[in-house]
Amino acid sequence: MRHRAVLSVVFAAFAGSIACGGEWTSLFNGKNLDGWSVHSGFADYRVEDAMIVGRAVEGSPNTFLCTAETYGDFVLEFDVLVDPNLNSGVQFRSLIAEEDGTYTVDRDGKQVERKRPKDRVYGYQVEISNEAQKNSGNVYDEARRAKFLDDFTDRPDAETAFKDNQWNRYLVICKGNSIRTWINGVPCADFEDDVTAKGTIGLQVHGIPKDKFQPYEVRWRNLRLLKLD
Repeated sequence: MRHRAVLSVVFAAFAGSIACGGEWTSLFNGKNLDGWSVHSGFADYRVEDAMIVGRAVEGSPNTFLCTAETYGDFVLEFDVLVDPNLNSGVQFRSLIAEEDGTYTVDRDGKQVERKRPKDRVYGYQVEISNEAQKNSGNVYDEARRAKFLDDFTDRPDAETAFKDNQWNRYLVICKGNSIRTWINGVPCADFEDDVTAKGTIGLQVHGIPKDKFQPYEVRWRNLRLLKLD
């Protein structure tokens, strides 16, 4: 407990030093989903005890609850509790497709074209998974390059920062081309990328195959953001 308390203090101090006197803004009013809208799928989102709760719905593809406002350089904090069987994530600097289109990914050295339908959310996503996957806190390029943008292979602290069946605190800092993430005060992703400079923030409920479907849930609280630009 003492170790976690020290991490929390360091975590808060670092975020505070980045803030440079700015003001934090709550992204969620704790009462309703005003200022948010659902895209890409039809998973269920509701407000419960000052939390946003996302619930998987049978047959739905990946779904995102997105902010109406877009953000460029910022510090983002949130707490998340997810069923270990449900993959999730939080989009940032992300876009919403205005029309049907395609994107190309590299698979084993081959260029593969995929469809990106109208209303599909795409872009940076900080991963929310489970302990076994060892990739929570990494950044995935959703429906665009379709790959993780950092490598945790030789970073055991990053691989084990996320804990199952408990609240995990995330920190995401975007400043120019720099993208950095932390979970529970532990440094995770740290890389530079310049594909998207500004976009929406979206809360993901991942689609579930029919043969494995259960109405799994993910919960978010304490969603707040500090603009750096």
